[in-house]
Amino acid sequence: FQQNAEISVFEVNIRFVGGLLSAYYLSGEEVFRKKAVELGEKLLPAFNTPTGIPWALLNIKSGIGRNWPWASGGSSILAEFGTLHLEFVHLSYLSGNPVFAEKVMNIRKVLNRLDKPEGLYPNYLNPSSGQWGQHHVSVGGLGDSFYEYLLKAWLMTDKTDEEGKKMYYDAVQAIETHLIRKSSGGLTYIAEWKGGLLEHKMGHLTCFAGGMFALGADGAPNDKTGHHIELGAEIARTCHESYDRTSMKLGPEAFRFDGGVEAIATRQNEKYYILRPEVIETYMYMWRLTHDPKYRQWGWEAVEALEKHCRVDGGYSGIRDVYNDHESHDDVQQSFFLSETLKYLYLLFSEDDLLPFEHWVFNTEAHPLPVLHKEDGNKENNQ
Repeated sequence: FQQNAEISVFEVNIRFVGGLLSAYYLSGEEVFRKKAVELGEKLLPAFNTPTGIPWALLNIKSGIGRNWPWASGGSSILAEFGTLHLEFVHLSYLSGNPVFAEKVMNIRKVLNRLDKPEGLYPNYLNPSSGQWGQHHVSVGGLGDSFYEYLLKAWLMTDKTDEEGKKMYYDAVQAIETHLIRKSSGGLTYIAEWKGGLLEHKMGHLTCFAGGMFALGADGAPNDKTGHHIELGAEIARTCHESYDRTSMKLGPEAFRFDGGVEAIATRQNEKYYILRPEVIETYMYMWRLTHDPKYRQWGWEAVEALEKHCRVDGGYSGIRDVYNDHESHDDVQQSFFLSETLKYLYLLFSEDDLLPFEHWVFNTEAHPLPVLHKEDGNKENNQ
């Protein structure tokens, strides 16, 4: 961790800090706890901004941070600074150092002070002024895992984090009102919101939301449990359609609901599949929470398509155009294929008592973290 190199705070957190924490909790090997905390400490300078909203990029040797040059007027990104919470709470828990949890609780404080347009969270927030950037809202890329972490923060604290719970259900209410729509063919989808105008496009990344809605159904206010499960099932069906309507039975990066098309990618640069897990993630949650056999059937269709079209001599490769009859491989095996896609498939076909939901939450890179039960008190008792 001494490299003179610039890293993504978000990616290092979800992949490396999350991976090390999981490795520790699953193995009990002290080296993983030590390394997780050491790496967490390396990320702390990212929070040295006027608001405490962290920079996106950090030189881990010099501690100098900055934001992506393309992000709305020097803004930090909602899904990036909003997807640190689970890991940082565990870092405080395992190190006894409250600073990690304090940093992520402050992010909530900043968000709760701000006016939300129509109750929605824009994807861009300026870390110096503490004001929103462009009013773009998405449950896909740039927004996605922020919402996931609000729900999982509540679940991970054994349902004691009331603030996280309230923020999650309020956000879902606004998403339902302003972003969730039904196509003329009866498919429920989550559109993107740009300054009040809807773009009728759904990204593959957005497909994780089916599993999220179902996972959060149990705590939904006003007897809405059944409604949230139904919402999860409808998103799962739409995302399955996006797979089913391709030649390869693997879903595109994004698909549209306009100009007479439904759940189909219309732009060449959205027709690729890079071994992404989100649709399978939703199948896994829907299976565990409903035991409807169609989710295993849909998962098996994906297994067969991966074997047929993505398997190559050196592993598995992404595909450039899922609507083509002939594979054009991109020659990349993304690390999330191992940590997420294959793990969620394995769990989909496993018994419910393997990493059961009452004891584990998965970070957004599918690294399991234990629920911190109320009676745990301190780390020694827990061990």
